[in-house]
Parts: sequence; C-alpha cells; structure tokens
Amino acid sequence: MALLSPLALTQTLPFLPLAQGDIDYQTERRDEPGLIPGLLNDPSTTVILVRDGLVAVPRGQGVLAARESVSMRLASLPGSYAAEALAGAPEAVAMFLGGYPGRRNAHVVAIDLTRVPMGAPSVVPDAHGIGADDAFGNAAQPNTANGRVPLFARTAERFDWVDLRGFVPHASAREAGQATTAVALSLWHATQRHCPTCGAPVQTAMAGWAQRCTNPQDRQRLLFPRVEPAVIVAVVDSQDRLLLQHNRAWNDPTLYSVSAGFVEAGENLEHACRRETKEEVGIDLGEVRYLGSQPWPFPASLMVAFKAYALNTDIRTDGQETVDARWVSRDEYTEALVRGVMSAPNRAAIARYMIEEWYGRAL
Repeated sequence: MALLSPLALTQTLPFLPLAQGDIDYQTERRDEPGLIPGLLNDPSTTVILVRDGLVAVPRGQGVLAARESVSMRLASLPGSYAAEALAGAPEAVAMFLGGYPGRRNAHVVAIDLTRVPMGAPSVVPDAHGIGADDAFGNAAQPNTANGRVPLFARTAERFDWVDLRGFVPHASAREAGQATTAVALSLWHATQRHCPTCGAPVQTAMAGWAQRCTNPQDRQRLLFPRVEPAVIVAVVDSQDRLLLQHNRAWNDPTLYSVSAGFVEAGENLEHACRRETKEEVGIDLGEVRYLGSQPWPFPASLMVAFKAYALNTDIRTDGQETVDARWVSRDEYTEALVRGVMSAPNRAAIARYMIEEWYGRAL
C-alpha cells in the first residue's frame, strides 16, 4: 500500500502578517492634479509617518515591540499641520496609500521623512504659551530664538520609531498593511535618487508611487519601484521531518529557519527553490507546492513560499552561507525549543508560519 505523501494535505497559509492590507489603492487617482494637498485639507484623511524604514508610533509604545500579547498603533498627524510642514520641507516625500470602500473620504497619506534634517537647536525653549498640542503648531521655519523647530524635525522626539518587524505582529490588520506599503515606498525613494538610465536627478511622481527623470533628453521617463522576488522553501522528507538550517549572517546562534534565496535572471520560482536548496544543503527536491507570499521590504523583496519533498536526506552545507542544517521531527523540534538550542523566526517572517504549518500549531 502506497504511503501518504507528506505534501498531500498541504494548503496555502491562511495568515501572513505583512499581507493583511485591505486598502483600495485607487490607482486611477495617482496622477490627479493637486491630489495630496486636497487630501491633507480633508479632516478625514489619516497622515502617518515613516523614516529610514521605521514607522512612527505614539511616544512610549516603542518598548512594546519586543513583548508578547500587546497592541501597538501608528502615530498620526492632522492633515492641515502636515500640509504646512510639507511646504517648508522639500526633502519630505508624500505618498498616497489609498482609501477604504464604504467609508466616505477615508484616505491615508504617508509622509517619508528620511531626507528631512532632524537636528534641533540646543536652546532651552521659553515655556510661556506652550500647550499640550504644541507639537502640531505652525512651525514651517525654525526659530532658534525660542528653541522651536519645524514640525517634522520634532517628530524625532515626539514619537517612537520602530522597525516594521517589531510593529506588525502587534498591529491591526489595517495598520499593518498601511505600514508595510509606506515602508516599501519609503525605502525605494531613499535608495533611488537618480535615474538608473542616464544618472539625472529624479522627482517624485504619481502621488509617491513613481519617480520622473528630470532629463528632457531622456524624455523624462517614469520610473517605478522594483520588486526583487525571493523563494523560501520548507523541505520535508519521507518521515515528514523538517529541514532547518542556520545562516552564518544571523547574530542569534540558536535561530534556525528554512531555505531561502533570490530568484536569478531568467529563472522561474520552482527552479529557484531547487537551486537554492541544492546549493545551501545539497538536497535534491521532488514535488514543490505553493504556500503563499508576502512583501518583505528590507529593502524590496517579495517572499514566495513553497513546501517541497526531499529526494535525498544527506545534508551537505555550503559552509559559506549555511553553516549548519538538521532534520527534525516534531518532538525533536519541541525539545530543541524548550532547551533553547533552537529558536523560531520573528513573528513577522513568513518562515515562522511555514514552520507552524508543518508543526501543526502556533509557536
């Protein structure tokens, strides 16, 4: 009698933390004249902030990122104050994230402050007239006489700034989606400042979703964010053991995860799964099944997950990228977690949910 394949009951992953967004991108509005100013003057518009790949959260919430079972939310600014601040901060990039069906005029704008100077004058401010809402006052230009600095510069201290991997596991699905999109666009704008074809400076276009080359001889071409596809593979053998490996680049010596790597030019996803697994651990793959995908904007990846069946079990690590790899049963993995000799990937990583799919329960 034929044995049941370990992949026979495999299903797509029902939940991925960075793939939760329910916003309507409203792509048809991106080239609408005056879109951003108009939205910022609408009191129902939500304005969120991103800087250096981090999102702003209310002061005091930053310490929650490393804890379990806590809630976090995005910090927001009144649109009218953000509009005034943008007028005095040409380095800031405003990005229209979209709106929500059924909620009239409920839109979200993200503002990237990566290039905005955050230094503040070391002057003790005059406390006269300073109120609780002073952080959102009219501060388009610095006034070193009384210690006041522009609104965007003050956000460095008025808010906590947290990594997406720390924020998303504690956020609502809606805000997790907003933060993921904002960070992805922010990192692209921060890293691409010149046209990759002719080298001319670029300008923000399409409400933050594109850039325009400023070279008229290059026909002022539109440039769009590039996405780098990567595969990640949970490999199981005939005994339904999972292959876990440790990467040399990981600071935590107990962190073990599944195989992953970038897709190469001219390569399809399934071939990338087989090539990466063979290169890293010397295992040949048979059947490969799709599990799901989620954006991973560090800086611009799309992680595409698969589960695969191993045709052999003799592990041969490459010694360069992968320094250790092991087959584990569920009982062995449980023991390794309890003893602390292995730890699971971050709660924002797709790898964690791939391991849970095999494990049969939450980690």
